[in-house]
Amino acid sequence: MAAPAVSQPRSTTSKTESYIDNKRKEDVRQANIVAARAVADAVRTSLGPKGMDKMISTSSGEVIITNDGATILNKMEVLQPAAKMLVELSKSQDTTAGDGTTTVVVIAGALLKQCLTLLSNGIHPTVISDSLHKASTKAVDVLTAMAVPVELSDRESLVKSASTSLNSKVVSQYSTLLAPLAVDGVLSVVDPAKPEVVDLRDIKIVKKLGGTVDDTEMVKGLVFDKKVSHVAGGPTRIENAKIAVIQFQISPPKTDIEQSIVVSDYTQMDRILKEERNYILGMIKKIKATGCNVLLIQKSILRDAVTDLSLHYLAKSKILVVKDVERDDIEFITKTLNCLPIANIDHFRAEKLGYADLVEEVSLGDGKIVKITGIKDMGRTTTVLVRGSNQLVLDEAERSLHDALCVVRCLVSKRFLIAGGGAPEIELSRQLGAWAKVLHGMEGYCVKSFAEALEVIPYTLAENAGLNPIAIVTELRNRHAQGEINAGINVRKGQITNILEENVVQPLLVSTSAITLATECVRMILKIDDIVTVR
Repeated sequence: MAAPAVSQPRSTTSKTESYIDNKRKEDVRQANIVAARAVADAVRTSLGPKGMDKMISTSSGEVIITNDGATILNKMEVLQPAAKMLVELSKSQDTTAGDGTTTVVVIAGALLKQCLTLLSNGIHPTVISDSLHKASTKAVDVLTAMAVPVELSDRESLVKSASTSLNSKVVSQYSTLLAPLAVDGVLSVVDPAKPEVVDLRDIKIVKKLGGTVDDTEMVKGLVFDKKVSHVAGGPTRIENAKIAVIQFQISPPKTDIEQSIVVSDYTQMDRILKEERNYILGMIKKIKATGCNVLLIQKSILRDAVTDLSLHYLAKSKILVVKDVERDDIEFITKTLNCLPIANIDHFRAEKLGYADLVEEVSLGDGKIVKITGIKDMGRTTTVLVRGSNQLVLDEAERSLHDALCVVRCLVSKRFLIAGGGAPEIELSRQLGAWAKVLHGMEGYCVKSFAEALEVIPYTLAENAGLNPIAIVTELRNRHAQGEINAGINVRKGQITNILEENVVQPLLVSTSAITLATECVRMILKIDDIVTVR
């Protein structure tokens, strides 16, 4: 017999056992929805250009200030399984579109709120789930119909959409600088052979403390956040550089396993030192013979990549050395310099070198960086040097720039723009509401709820900007009913204007993926009726 898991006493009429069973399933479903909504409410206040920022303090004592939905949720330690799904949801929005990570969670939260009402009205979860799927497919069609096509040559539109993405970030006052940077960065790495694909790994963001965000610049070439090895007074500036990326060590060989060599007298000691010197000199002569005058040495785990002795000889041969290059950067460096990494001294040949006009060490802030510019036959890569007055600003600037880059990438892969400022959501809500009246039975009821849920975006935008949300959303509905498709909330002026004229635009992909992903997540949460813990 099923355990009578009933919270409040039921009347003693002949209720069957299956009824008790249902009660538990309802409880599980309700608990899931409540937990997921709690997560959505946590990030809701950070939506839009006037959204608040969150300060995250990690267990290690690190502090992060951000209003990027994906970052906030990523750092939150969510224990409830259904709430974890919302964290995953914002991650998948981040990988698909890169922007709209807060929007997607807020929409999911609003949909769950509507689902709770529908469930309490006794509509079956499967019916709700199917209707939501239908509604989201219809919503994507409506959005696509609203979208304005954009050409990659139209740089202005790209910059507008990038700056819209940046306006809701902590570093919004620098959007005029960062938006063109993001656009130029993406356009410079687009391969004409595959114009739809942009790999953001080809854009390297180097962070350097000091200065302000205004000093951020794009470098056509390479930047290393390291200084040149000065141990033996080698050169710090070389023109007409021939650059080698090496993955072997310029240091005397060691024994393979933990062995010790016993030296009994001085002559043997001298012989060892002499051999070491000759070994290193032999290597450096081979390097010098190819005309190479800049060495980028990969970090080595087994033994020192360079010793003081080898640095001394390299300095004598007028070779500039940058050591401890990270292993992950090797691919980017070789692609940029259009050269090959050299894994062994015997393979050191002139055709494996990269060529550049200038390699120099530059003082920046309290440290130094190495810049390589004027690279011949440079690969399709670019480097952005981000500056900031403190680590928090620097990290947030990097995250914001990443979002802006993703927005431009969306536009490259799907070349359509759509208005921002809550305009598409209200338009969707209006059209889906009209469509719901045509549908029969429960379906129409569910689609109507879906339409109502979408109003959460303009409502939240108005609320975060300190406006009267009810008055604004009502006015917005009114405008859209009169056929002004692009009417949206202008947060700066605190009223409703044509958002396209105000240059508040976003890629179509951001909106469509937000709605499809949110619906998908909500459908999954609805279908769960029991949680089984496995020890």
